[in-house]
This record gives sequence, C-alpha cells and structure tokens, in this order.
Amino acid sequence: MPKPKYKNLRQLLAKEMVTSEGPATAELFRSLRHVKRCKVLTKQELIDICHWKSPRALRLIESNHPATVRSLTHKALSTRSEQKRIEHLTQLRGVGLPMASAILTLADPRRYGVIDVRVWRVLLSIKAVRKSPRGIGFSFKNWYHYLCKLRHHAKELRVPVRAVELTLFYYHRKIQKGVL
Repeated sequence: MPKPKYKNLRQLLAKEMVTSEGPATAELFRSLRHVKRCKVLTKQELIDICHWKSPRALRLIESNHPATVRSLTHKALSTRSEQKRIEHLTQLRGVGLPMASAILTLADPRRYGVIDVRVWRVLLSIKAVRKSPRGIGFSFKNWYHYLCKLRHHAKELRVPVRAVELTLFYYHRKIQKGVL
C-alpha cells in the first residue's frame, strides 16, 4: 500500500470524511433498524448480513438453525460486555470476528464499525495500530483496540463510528494500487 499523505488519523478523517452509504447498504441499514430495539436477528437477517459482508460464508451461515440464530443474537445484543457480544456471535457457524463486527455495525452504526483488512491497513500505515500487519486473524483484543480508536475519533468529530470506518475503507480503495 502506498504511504498515505496524512500524518495521523485525525488529519485523514478531517479531509476525507464519508458519511453516506451506497443505496444497497443504506437499504440494509433501514431493514435492520429494529434490531437495536428488539435485540435479536432472524436467520434471514443473518443471511442478508452475510451477503453484504462476505458471501463466501453463506453455506455455513445457512447451516445455523433459526432458533440458534435468535438465541445467540439475543444474548449478544442484550449484554453490555463487548467480549460477551463477540463470544456469542462467533458461536454461530460462519461468524468470525469480522462478521460479528458487521452484525454489530448493522445493528448500531453509531457505536460500531466493521473490522476490515482495508481499514486495518490504513491504520497500520499511519501507525494508529501496530499488531496483525497482514490485517487478518484478529483477536478480541485487536478488535476492541480498533473499536476504541474509531469511537474516540467518532466522538471528536460528532459522527457515527460507522462513518469513521467507512471513510478509512474508501480511503484505502482510493490509494490502493493493484489487487488487495
């Protein structure tokens, strides 16, 4: 990845901020608005999230029993513990930490952003994170550090955490040369 033209995350976000979603993603957010209040996902909603985040996991996602999806997502969305949220969600087949972060983001974009290799690489390039240089195999600790960093900047800029993550995602696409 080319070296970013910004010295730090604050500068990058100030100059590159993206706050609007594409039409398909905006529609998915609208269709899942109730999840934050109801604190549960249906199997079909989980499948829709999988299509959006990583369709490769679809067969595993589809193998979850509907009652298991409801039970584990209810446990995850009902607890205040970030670690328990991730633990419950990753008990579902096909849900690793990146997919769990997508579920949380779609349920509550003000508080969450998706952990993604593109975003991680931008953060690495400006030394905002230092672990997992390949941007894969994230631990809970990696994700939580990432989330805290995004929340800090979202609070400063008075934007949803999703806007910070989305900005970094698009910035990576803008400067990336070749394939990911």
